[in-house]
Amino acid sequence: MKAVLREARWVAITIAILALALTIGTLALKQSPVEVFRLIFSEVVFDGYGLGQTFYKATMLIFTGLACSLAFRCGLFNIGAEGQLYAGAFAMTLVGLKFPGLPAILLIPLMLATAAAGGAAWAVVPAVLKAKRGAHEVITTMMMNFVAMAMANYLISAHFHEPETIHTAELPAAAGLPSFETMFGLFKGSPVNASLLLSFIIAAAIAYFLWRTPTGFEWRAVGVSPDAARTSGVKVSATTIKVMLASGAISGLAGSNFVLGYKHYFEQGFASGAGFLGIAVALVAKNNPIGVIPSALLFAFMSQAGLTLNRTIPREMFDILQAAAILIVVIAQNKLGGETKK
Repeated sequence: MKAVLREARWVAITIAILALALTIGTLALKQSPVEVFRLIFSEVVFDGYGLGQTFYKATMLIFTGLACSLAFRCGLFNIGAEGQLYAGAFAMTLVGLKFPGLPAILLIPLMLATAAAGGAAWAVVPAVLKAKRGAHEVITTMMMNFVAMAMANYLISAHFHEPETIHTAELPAAAGLPSFETMFGLFKGSPVNASLLLSFIIAAAIAYFLWRTPTGFEWRAVGVSPDAARTSGVKVSATTIKVMLASGAISGLAGSNFVLGYKHYFEQGFASGAGFLGIAVALVAKNNPIGVIPSALLFAFMSQAGLTLNRTIPREMFDILQAAAILIVVIAQNKLGGETKK
């Protein structure tokens, strides 16, 4: 209970500081803070479409934030979520185009499994190089990002694109996740879809695995001290590979939000840096899988607010607030003595 209260306290403090920073920035631009906050509440917080857009943008960040937080928690710096996202999404799209006649009950699980496998496969090289050769995963995963994006762009432009577009052919109707509007009558007109629920399930599963299973304890032990874990009988090299593959698989699923739940095709540049922003989401969440959800919502909210209020104040103001959120968490960690223990 004390841990929850401590977390709630710093989250409240973070929001208050960001609101104060927004107020000061608005005044510096000679705009009315009252009008800015009125627009935020009327067009983002209490508007069905605006709130739905926030949840939609948060979905991909939850996946990539979970992928990064899992790796960070276990002692690995997976900077390759962007490339793993692309690999998983592209592989998933190809499967959907290859089997258009399958019913949704078979096609959707197959595509999701393919997305996870594609993301994991893109993490194999960095994982093996780290475990067997000691190559730093920051360098290898970062380089794999560029390879994934370049390869996907080439394959689309050369073989899979629709004429005069930068995306693949549209997937069959069976390859679609229902929207919240269809399922619950919520967020009318917004593309938020069932992949958000999938991200919640994965977050809960990771939290349970890390803190309630022996294998999860071993993974966390490797993150705290590989040498001590090795002395205790943990196979550090094998664990390193498993963690990186699991992180890649989660990143690979992130594309389901766009490919299955929104546009129903793969498009160049659709991720918009979600893989890299997932690193910030994980840091703000202090590598807590459950904490990734509100962290992603915070970043998505600032993104949607920046887009909505672009007529009043520059969108870059909210980019600055995102950076400020990270700095606040770093300071809070130091003041509170590090990460919250569970």
